[in-house]
Amino acid sequence: MTEEVIDQSPPPPDPDPIQNSNPLIHPRRVPFEHGLLPIPNLLFADPIQTLAPIKQKLASSATNNRVGSPAVSEALSISSDHARLVLETLASVLHSETDPLVVAKPEEVDSIGADVRDLVLFMYVQSYKKLMPRTHKDSAAVADVWPSASAFDGYLSALSPIQASSLRNSRRFMPSPADEEAHQLSYLQKHIANIISLLADPVEGQGDESSVLSLESFEHIGFLLHFGDKGSDVPSFSQATPFFKNSNPDIPAVLVPASEVHDWLLKKIASAMESISDRISGKENGPSNASGQEAATVVTCEALNKVPSNDRGPCIIEGVSKTSLFKQASDLKGRSVKVANCHDSVIYLLAPLRYATVYGCSDSTIVLGAAGKAVRVEHCERVHVIAATKRICIANCRECVFYLGVNHRPLIVGDNHKLQVAPYNTFYSHLEEHMTEVGIVPTINRWNESLALGAVDPHDSLSHPTGASDKQSESASCVDPNQFTNFLIPNWFVGEALGSTKDNPFPLPDAYMAVQQTSLKNLEETRQSLRETPLEDNRKRELTTAFHMHFKDWLYATGNIRQLYCLQGD
Repeated sequence: MTEEVIDQSPPPPDPDPIQNSNPLIHPRRVPFEHGLLPIPNLLFADPIQTLAPIKQKLASSATNNRVGSPAVSEALSISSDHARLVLETLASVLHSETDPLVVAKPEEVDSIGADVRDLVLFMYVQSYKKLMPRTHKDSAAVADVWPSASAFDGYLSALSPIQASSLRNSRRFMPSPADEEAHQLSYLQKHIANIISLLADPVEGQGDESSVLSLESFEHIGFLLHFGDKGSDVPSFSQATPFFKNSNPDIPAVLVPASEVHDWLLKKIASAMESISDRISGKENGPSNASGQEAATVVTCEALNKVPSNDRGPCIIEGVSKTSLFKQASDLKGRSVKVANCHDSVIYLLAPLRYATVYGCSDSTIVLGAAGKAVRVEHCERVHVIAATKRICIANCRECVFYLGVNHRPLIVGDNHKLQVAPYNTFYSHLEEHMTEVGIVPTINRWNESLALGAVDPHDSLSHPTGASDKQSESASCVDPNQFTNFLIPNWFVGEALGSTKDNPFPLPDAYMAVQQTSLKNLEETRQSLRETPLEDNRKRELTTAFHMHFKDWLYATGNIRQLYCLQGD
C-alpha cells in the first residue's frame, strides 16, 4: 500500500488585502470548471457583437434587472429545459452567496430569475477553451506510431496509448493549478475590454466610445475575478480598487470611466500573470517529482483546518492507488475537492463540500459526502461514484455507475459509453447534518432524469470533425433493481461522537425498495434454516468454507475487494 503524505503545515500569515496596496488578482475557478455548457446557441464566434443585442433584449424584458427562463429561452432561441439549465448552472457558480438566485428554492428559480449582468458574463465565458495537457516529451515518436487520433472519440481516447499512460501516471503531464490559473488569466486579459464594455453604460450625448461603470456594475466583475491569496479576500471586489473603496452608500453613485477601469484591471492581471509565471518556472527548474509506482500518494491541502472564504485552493487528492483513503469533516469542511488520477482504490470524503471534481480515475469507488454546489466527473473508467449533491455533470466517462441523491437533473455531456445511474445507496452518521448545512433536500432525488447534451465538448482544445457537435451524448441506463445493493461505509473512528443519521435519507423508489425487502427476507430465512439444520462439526466447517469461497469470489467479481484495502496493514 502506498504511503500517504499530507501537507498540513500552517501557511505563512496572509497580508490584509485592504491594507496591502498591491493585492494580487486571481480568476474565479468555478465558472471555468463548473459553469461551461455545450449548448450550441451559447457559443458565440464573436461574443461582443452577439451579446450586446442579446443583453438589450434581456434588459427590455427584465424586472428589477432580473430575467427568468422564459426570457432566456426567447433571447437565446433555446428550449425551456435548456433555459432552466442555464439559470441553475449560473446559480451554482455565482460569486455572491446572498444573490436571490443562489438561495432560491427549485420552484422559485423562474420567478426570481438571474441578474442580466451576471447572465451576460456567464454567456460570455462559454467561449473559453480549456487548457490542454502537456504533450509527451517524445511527441514526434508518438505521432509516428499513432497518427490517426479520433477527436470525436473523446478526450482520453483521442490520445495515443503512450500519451494516455503518461497523463494518467505522471503529474508532470497534467496542467497544474498554476498552469490553469495562468490560462484563465490569459483568457480574461484578452477579453477584459469586451467584458467591461458589456457592463458599462454609455454617457448621454458623448457617443458609444465614452462609457462609465457604476459601483453596482463593477461588483459583477467579481463573477470572474477576485482579490486575495491563500484564503484571504476583501469584503467586496470594489473595496480593493482605488475607484470605489470606502464608497458611502448614502452618497450618489460614483461613475468611473470604463477606460480607467480597463487600464487598471489590465495592470492587475499582468502583475498576477508575472507572479504565476515565476512560480511555474521555479517549479520546472526545481527537482522533478517521482512518478508511477515509486511516487507516494500525495494529498495536497493548504491548511486543512482553515476554511477559505473564497473559492481558491481546492484540496487535491491525487495518485491514490490500491488503497483506502478517508477524510472527514474536520479535514475538508467547506472545501472544494479534486480527486485526480486515482486507481483501484476506495476514497471516502465524508464532509460538507462546496464543489467536487473527480478526474481521470479508474477502477475505484469514490464516496462524496454532501456537495452543496456541484460535482463534476470527467474522463473516468469503471468508477463507482456515490454522491449526495445538488448538481452533477458527467463528461467523457466509460462503464461508470453513479449512485445519486441529486436535487437537479444529472447532466451528461461528451463522449460517454455504458453509463448507469441508480438511487443513493449509503449513509454515514453525519450525512443529514452535512446535507442540511449545504442545502441538499433529501425529498428531491432526480437521479433517473438525466439530461444529455452534445457528444463533443466545445470547450476543450481538440479539433472535432464537422457535424460531430450535432450528435447527442449517450445517456445513462438505470441499474436493474435486482442488481442494486447498499454500500456500507465502515466506522473508521470508533469512540468519536456519532451523528443522528441511521439510514439512507433519500427514499428508495418502490421497485428498489421491494428488492431490498425481498433480499432481507431471503437472508433471514437462510439464517433461520441454518440455525435449525442439525450438522456435524465437519459439515459445518465445509459449509463455512463454501460460504467464504463464494463470498471471496463475489468480492473480486464486483470489485468490492477494494473496500478491504484498509485492512492490509492489520
